[in-house]
Amino acid sequence: MDRMIYVGMTGAKQALEQQAAVANNMANVSTPGFRAQINNFRAVPVVGEETATRAMVVATTPGADMRAGPLTQTGRALDVAVRGDGWLTVQMPDGSEAFTRVGNLQIGADGQLLTMDSRPVVGEAGPLVVPPGSSLVIADDGVVTAMGAGDPVVGAAEVGRLKLVNPPVADLVRGDDGLFRMRTGVAAAQADPAMRVLTGALEGSNVNPVEAMVDMIANARRFEMQMKTLQTAEANDQQANKLLSNS
Repeated sequence: MDRMIYVGMTGAKQALEQQAAVANNMANVSTPGFRAQINNFRAVPVVGEETATRAMVVATTPGADMRAGPLTQTGRALDVAVRGDGWLTVQMPDGSEAFTRVGNLQIGADGQLLTMDSRPVVGEAGPLVVPPGSSLVIADDGVVTAMGAGDPVVGAAEVGRLKLVNPPVADLVRGDDGLFRMRTGVAAAQADPAMRVLTGALEGSNVNPVEAMVDMIANARRFEMQMKTLQTAEANDQQANKLLSNS
């Protein structure tokens, strides 16, 4: 009986958490470069002084669906999409690095190359800074060049090269902000010179809205099933109390 209650209670709790993750995926179905969140669950025994007759459901480390999203041609010079696997590198407020697939870039007021959420884009030699009043050209190898009005393409000033990294997926951990970072204890990711980008295009979210809707329905039914388990356990307890009171 205790085992049924623990499994039903924790299963219902985790079903709600998974529903929240699926809802977040649905909310980001049109977010460029978004990676769908994946939650997995497993049963573990309740450790204590009593006999190990109870078990509960816990969530394993949340992962992400690393499949690439669809590419959309925008024609905008500062839109880039990473070809194949790999990541753009951005700088966090504490100076650390994080990785993203969001490639709609902009130039800040101080000349820094930024993502649309105002995170500095990191080059192989540090954050990229653009000369005032210049326009940018991003080559397929990530090299960023700046040109002033009327300047010829030949001899344009090279600003730097985007730091494109491709660490093993197992070494990455997803943050609450949607960015990915290297796991604790793992060496920092190094630039991969073989990586390429597509200019004038953006990668869309890899969330499939139909699959997400099916998952939401399945989670709702799973929650109802766990609640039914609790109701059954309560009914069994009531019957057991009646039998004991009549004995």
